[in-house]
Amino acid sequence: MKAAYIEQTGPADNIIYGDLPKPEATGSQVLVKTGAVAVNPVDTYIRNGANYWELPKPFVIGCDLAGTVEAVGPQVTHFKVGDRVWCTNQGLMGRQGTFAEYCAIDECWLYPTPDDVTHETAAACALVGVTAHLGLFRDAALQAGESIFVHGGTGGVGSMVVQMAKAAGARVITTGGSDEKCARAKELGADVAVNYKTQDVAAAIKEFAPKGVNVVWETLREPDLDALISYLAERGRLILMAGRDARPPFPVGPFYVKGCSLHGVVMFKATADELRACSVDMNRWMSAGKLKAQIGKTLPLAEAAAAHRLQEENTLQKSGTLAGKIVLKP
Repeated sequence: MKAAYIEQTGPADNIIYGDLPKPEATGSQVLVKTGAVAVNPVDTYIRNGANYWELPKPFVIGCDLAGTVEAVGPQVTHFKVGDRVWCTNQGLMGRQGTFAEYCAIDECWLYPTPDDVTHETAAACALVGVTAHLGLFRDAALQAGESIFVHGGTGGVGSMVVQMAKAAGARVITTGGSDEKCARAKELGADVAVNYKTQDVAAAIKEFAPKGVNVVWETLREPDLDALISYLAERGRLILMAGRDARPPFPVGPFYVKGCSLHGVVMFKATADELRACSVDMNRWMSAGKLKAQIGKTLPLAEAAAAHRLQEENTLQKSGTLAGKIVLKP
């Protein structure tokens, strides 16, 4: 089978597109014929050597996948040949990745794909969707009628947060770096979208929620915690999901006197049961059109190296040439 893989960590040029043995479904594994995969920033970090676990050799890159069940292992109980499925959290914690024509995945990490949801949509929503769901509902316990500020409402995770918060009945204010991105955020469901390059974000939040917002979701790697905590209401919850090397000053006083709480979201440390709970809501919302994939580029799997370069240009160099997820198809 064809696969995109690395023999050693390093730049995107290390990605090889070539032949690897087709895996077999053993034990509780399901063999999935890949329909679509998606690129995430974490994929590029792992490929580049920022690894927190030992990688298989060769290592197939990628976390997300959607496809069709080709075969099942003898211990599989939830899926059968022909089922449409999606997954995330592969290529992590020492597991093999998804950028291949066929993938053997333990059934505990697989979820059924609704009949009216495409492989591309499921793959593009996977990792970013479960990240948003974990932070909003497991950690922040967002309730209908509450308010949330999302920093960057058209990005991979940010767009999922905006849509899920609205689906749950919350009021949403977010930011975008252009009038076009703000218009897109409104289309996704944001009640207010602020152009942070031309408008006063703090003033807009004050007008939107005079007593502060209940939840702040930060997507930036280097957060301004003074500003973020000033946006929070009494007993507000702050969600952080990026910035592994960030060491910003922390305003202890304003934080504790309002009784706030701080939550870090690392999706690959979630349990299989926690991710499955996310998938139930995500499937319902994807099927109902309340959770839409933000796909900025679709490429053949053979162009995995180019896809990684494009992702890095936007994540690290902030080139602004990508609006949405990169999806690849075998």
